[in-house]
Amino acid sequence: MKFKEKVTSIELGRVVAIVAILAMHCQMFLSYLLVDGEPWFGYVFNQATRFAVPLFFLISGYLIQPKLSQSPVDTLANYCKPLIKIWVVWSIISLLMPFNLGTVAEHGYLAERQGYWGYLMQAPLNSFLEGGLVHLWFIPALIIAVAILALLVRLNQQGLILPVAVGLFIYGTLAGSYQSISGLEAPFFTRNGPFFSTLLVALGFEVRARQWNLDSTKALVLLILGMAIHFGEAYYLTAYNQPFNANDFLFGTPLWGLGIFLLLLANPTWGNNNTVKSLSGYVLAIFVSHLPIIILMNNVAGILELAGPTRDLCVFVGTVGLTLALVVGAKRTPLNRILFR
Repeated sequence: MKFKEKVTSIELGRVVAIVAILAMHCQMFLSYLLVDGEPWFGYVFNQATRFAVPLFFLISGYLIQPKLSQSPVDTLANYCKPLIKIWVVWSIISLLMPFNLGTVAEHGYLAERQGYWGYLMQAPLNSFLEGGLVHLWFIPALIIAVAILALLVRLNQQGLILPVAVGLFIYGTLAGSYQSISGLEAPFFTRNGPFFSTLLVALGFEVRARQWNLDSTKALVLLILGMAIHFGEAYYLTAYNQPFNANDFLFGTPLWGLGIFLLLLANPTWGNNNTVKSLSGYVLAIFVSHLPIIILMNNVAGILELAGPTRDLCVFVGTVGLTLALVVGAKRTPLNRILFR
């Protein structure tokens, strides 16, 4: 299926995914709705948002496929330059921004920051692949994945894209969430780098290159199957001391994300309204800026001594409002070129 115009369902998917990421990072439902003393509702909610980043990778691979196939080296360079700039800028902001205002008030700015800088230096390679704050891992992972695809296309080895991507994914999963079972070691946290991003970007690339498509019913079945496998794995791994809510990617996750993506492609007019079109243009800006805002709102909630649902509402609503205000406001000033472009 080829589209000459922007696929509004993909834009809708991006908007839904960024909302899910904001909700996940706000760490909601972890102090109430307990089952046998455990916040199982919060754990399930956390894992239910794990489709979001895979969907971003899939969309990236899909959108870049035509240019990457025609001119891999130039496309890689043009694609990565603005991403690297944004990653550097927000890494610097994150390294300089204090996270705990109480510690700053009691011990000073440098004492608070030195603790964080020291934490990052305990695993310098992993910290480099994440950047100044943990959520920025997405950008280096995306760049590495696109670079691997560009190299294989440049060498006229497109047939190796999926085998290489699958191999990286299997290793990353076994050395990640399954590490306590497999015993495999990795030089850094396997969510970072090429292990998961390459397969998902490759799947998006191949969906467009090979014109893969499913009707809505079959895509929904794939979505449900992938989600069920992901949740089943997450529960199974709790017997091996892997926390239920600590899984970024499992073997079922790519199927889950692919099912959602193919469902969106099967319904290209979903999200055909001005709200979605407007918000979709802010997704990357919201992604890179939201976690510092969440940290700020957690400080506010702490100062106000909020807890339970009131704390969650304050942090989530405050994060959404302030992040939107930041990105919309910056778009109208020269700061936009520094922060988001």
